[in-house]
Parts: sequence; C-alpha cells; structure tokens
Amino acid sequence: MATSYIFTVMPRQSLLTDFHRAHGAEMKAYGDWLMPAHFGDAKEEYRAVRSHVGLIDLAHRALLQFTGPDRLAFLQGMLSNDLRALKPFDGQQAALLTQQGKVVADVRVLCAMNSFYLDFWATLKDAVATHLNRYLVADEVEIADRSDEYALLSLQGPRSRELLTALAVDSPLPEQAAQHAMAQIDGAAVCVVRDSQVGEIGYDLIIPGAHLVAIAEKLSELGKPFFAAWVGAEAENVLRVEAGTPRYGIDFDQDNLLLEVGLEQAVSFSKGCYLGQEVVERIRSRGHVNKKLCGLVLEDPLPADAGTSLVADGKEIGRVTSSVFSPKLDRPVALGYIAREHWNPGTTLSLGSSEPAVKGVVTPLPFTRSP
Repeated sequence: MATSYIFTVMPRQSLLTDFHRAHGAEMKAYGDWLMPAHFGDAKEEYRAVRSHVGLIDLAHRALLQFTGPDRLAFLQGMLSNDLRALKPFDGQQAALLTQQGKVVADVRVLCAMNSFYLDFWATLKDAVATHLNRYLVADEVEIADRSDEYALLSLQGPRSRELLTALAVDSPLPEQAAQHAMAQIDGAAVCVVRDSQVGEIGYDLIIPGAHLVAIAEKLSELGKPFFAAWVGAEAENVLRVEAGTPRYGIDFDQDNLLLEVGLEQAVSFSKGCYLGQEVVERIRSRGHVNKKLCGLVLEDPLPADAGTSLVADGKEIGRVTSSVFSPKLDRPVALGYIAREHWNPGTTLSLGSSEPAVKGVVTPLPFTRSP
C-alpha cells in the first residue's frame, strides 16, 4: 500500500515577527509571507497614517544590486524608464516588461555611487531573476541578491519627517520623490528613500538586518509624542486603494500591458530601445489601450468582491480588482479594469448581476488627495 505525504510550505517571516507579536499584532499569511494583519485596531492605524505617522514593515520587498561597467547599458535595455537621467542618490519607478509589453514586475530603481539597486515585491524575485538572466549574455554585470542582508521599514504620514529627524539626528533627508540619502542611526548605515506609499509624505528605510529590531524599538519609543502607530496589512490596503496605488498580484500581473495599469510614471516615451518598447510605443501612437485600471465610488454600503463584473447596457465591460471602505469618503471605493468606451469620469456602471443592481461611478484616481 502506497503511503502519501502532505508537505506544508511554511510562509516566510519578517525579522520583526516576535517584535510585532509583542506589540499586539495578529499575524496572517499573505501569499508566502507571514505579516501583521493589524495591531488591534485597523481603523486607528488608518487614522494614524492620515493624521500623524504610521510604521509599516516592508519585509516582503526584495533587493537586487547591479554592479559592473555595463550595469547602466544592461538595465537601460531592460527597464521602461530612462536611467540615464539619474545621478547618484536619485531614483525612479520603472517596470520590467516582456517582448509583448506585459508587466513582469514594477520596480523602484535607486542609483548609488557605483551600482544600481532594484527593489520590488519579494514574491516576484524568481520571475525577475529568471527574466534578467535570460538576457544577460555578454554584459559585464554582476547581480547580487541583498534581500537577506537588508530589510525595509516605512514611515508614512504628515509627521513622518518629524519622527525621522528625531531618529536620524543631524543626517540629511532626501527632498524629492525616490531620492535617497545615507543616515547614521544607532551605528548603522541606513538608506533613507523619499517615497509616498499611500498618498502621504513618506520615507522608506533600508536597514541592515542586524540592526532592524533595535531601530524598530527606537522608532516605537521616539514615535510616542508623534502619535505613531504600527500599521498592519488591513489598514495599509485601505490606504493604498484610496491613493489609487495598484498592487502586483492583486490589481495587475503578467497578463497586463504596462499602460493598462496606470503606471505612466514608470515609463519614458523618449528613451531608446528597451524590451517591450515596440508595444508601448504602438499603444502611445494609437492613443489608448482597450481597457485600463480606473477608480469607482460605490453606492452600496459594502465593498465589492474582487472579480465582481462591471456591467453597462447589459454587457460585461470590466471587473473589480480591489475594493475597500474608504473612511475619508465614508463610502466604499474600488479599483477595476474598464473598457475604453465606459471609463470617462462620471459614468455609472452596474456591479454584478444582482437585482436591484449595485451602482458605481467612475472616479479619477487617487480617490483622496492630501494637502
């Protein structure tokens, strides 16, 4: 008689897992990562980010370093944005595309003195590595995986700069989006990246793993006068949908064209050849894609389920990808793909096939704008 075995793959954990549990976190699996869902009250965590400052563990980001004399030429041919404009300590959003213009990954590029760094969602690391190595032939480029050496923490909210100044005393802070600077924090060399994750002023800290817990503890202590709060995935998801920020694996994947997703800040239309450029340029010259990710404000009291069909004139013209209740608008909102003929702001669509039909109004993104 044959014996069968069931193998359970344990999700990866942040170096701060014990720290989070000690601070009241309920941990849940998100994909192949165990992350905090909330720290007791997701609504309070949301309010902390919108009014003060929230602390977000970004352990599920991967970090690759590119060195070698051909690093610029190689990445210039692989990424959708123009790296030639970057000076040391600059950064930008970009995307890796297939030859068909589909999105392999959305990435953030950081230009260092003698290297480039890409950071992106860790679930994409194997796909990114396979994609890059397929085209790395004669280029003098070395790719090093730094994901296990460093970890990312994010400070998001109107008081994030105050808290970061208290943490990184006498260190210069970056002023422009995606710019970064090195800061000495408790004896650790920390890279501070200016980046808004949820529509508020924000900074991401790239921290050596050996110093992560100590810096997290110091942030918690220094953050008390600023009403700082640790923020779990539930509140962070509401914040990012309000900000109109699509998430890979939820709102788009490798079946989507770059310009369907609304990642225009990740593409240069004036740079030279790169993988997938012909498709991107063809779409630009044509003037549109056939569908794109849009916002919807719902007239129902509850958010919609992901995958809910969007209907106009009795025909399905799109689907919902994300939906949350927006505290700022006091009503549910959604992200979803809508066919070109129906994506104009103010258009009313039906959700699903239930009667009476739930309505949604196409709304420009982001749903909320900070002052």
